[in-house]
Amino acid sequence: MRRLLKAPQHALFSLALRSLSAAASAAADLSSLLAYASANPALVAAPQRGALADCAELHAATISSLSLSAALLSGGAASALPTGRAHLAAALANRATCLDGLAGARGPLAPVLADAFSSAYALVANSLALLPRTTPAAAAPHQSSFPKWLLRCDWRLLLQSGGHDDNGNNNNNDDSDYKVITVAKDGTGNFSTIANAIAFAPNNSKERVIISVAAGVYEENVEVASYKPNIMLIGAGDSTTVISGKRSASENWTTFRSATLAVSGQGFLARDMTFRNTAGPAKGQAVALRVNADLVAVYHCVIEGYQDTLYVHSGRQFYRECDIYGTIDFIFGDAAVVFQGCRIIVRKPIPGQSNVITAQSREDPHRDTGISIQNCSIVASDELRSSNLSVKTYLGRPWKPYSRTVYIKSYMDDIVDPAGWTEWPGSQILDKLYYGEYKNRGPGSRVGARVTWPGHHVMDYRDATNFSVSNFIRDDEWLNSTSFPYDKNI
Repeated sequence: MRRLLKAPQHALFSLALRSLSAAASAAADLSSLLAYASANPALVAAPQRGALADCAELHAATISSLSLSAALLSGGAASALPTGRAHLAAALANRATCLDGLAGARGPLAPVLADAFSSAYALVANSLALLPRTTPAAAAPHQSSFPKWLLRCDWRLLLQSGGHDDNGNNNNNDDSDYKVITVAKDGTGNFSTIANAIAFAPNNSKERVIISVAAGVYEENVEVASYKPNIMLIGAGDSTTVISGKRSASENWTTFRSATLAVSGQGFLARDMTFRNTAGPAKGQAVALRVNADLVAVYHCVIEGYQDTLYVHSGRQFYRECDIYGTIDFIFGDAAVVFQGCRIIVRKPIPGQSNVITAQSREDPHRDTGISIQNCSIVASDELRSSNLSVKTYLGRPWKPYSRTVYIKSYMDDIVDPAGWTEWPGSQILDKLYYGEYKNRGPGSRVGARVTWPGHHVMDYRDATNFSVSNFIRDDEWLNSTSFPYDKNI
């Protein structure tokens, strides 16, 4: 049976729905202003190319999020709350990204646009604050967001790289419940580029679209748009199938648009591939993988860059047994994201720089977002280990006031500075953040000399379990449909 909200919660729920309606109206007005600004770019001269286009795309995603949230919540079911709250948190991440991109913009329309964004999205923040939280136990019995055919199909195709079964036989039978799009650089697949394969995939598909990518280095910037949900990329191996790009801030790209692979389509899955940005350590922000989508899982992949390697922008995300390379803020954003069994590999920065692993950007306490790193290894790359540089490496720094990051049962090499964490330059936002550590091991895990900020916590089990897969990203509602391995608890 559907579990309904209790009377006090229902009153808040009704207020939230009214606030959502007002937010949707304000968002529609803002869309008109954005369209006018896009048609008259001289009125908003942003310092980086594409900043206005980023705003338009992100705001369109917000309108979709508001609509989805209202539809989900209109029935008053407690089971709708986690997804409704996730959509609203994503909308607020969109606002932050847009305003960051427009920082320093000139022109008569620039301050008008910034004020309009702040006003419209204040209503979104109010709506989120009014929505009650639920525990996983309060949710209704599992109803998969994935189609029934996906649960009954032969998962050997997904569990074996490249669409082959345990004996190396091709599983792509014409009479199966699904079709597989193939990509190969040598022309033996359906397409020779990944971008063309994604363009061919049906829009707004309710069924899984599997794209099998043969070995090779694919030098292209790939976008999985919001109207391309349920796509799965399967490579031939995490070191043999590579998507490689080189966009960076030094070439005037926004951080958002610099990504080699940009994922906005809900339900995206990937395994056995490398996502690489080759811009290098001296060219500033250069994203290898950006994910601003809900219900995304990545398994057995390599994510390789320097500054800002992995942009976990928004939505609920999961990474298992991945290698993530970088230098500064190389896992950053405001998703609700769990990493399990990953290797976080710190690279050699340019002289004079320190390394910082995470930069989480939660802006208010009502968002169910943060970075949870479980059973991972924090180690130095061979280049950093063999260099003569004395490089400080920190577990994270607060990009926004309510930044939230935890390390649970992970190995920390001696590269981790005894202080553990560091401040954001020019900022004193240390009392509202939440940085937690629980039962980590290794020479860098000792907490005796850690920062003494009010927001730093040596957690107990009860604290740490809040950041488990089961509690933090609600695995039973989506993750068990992916067939990727995961641990429900810490």
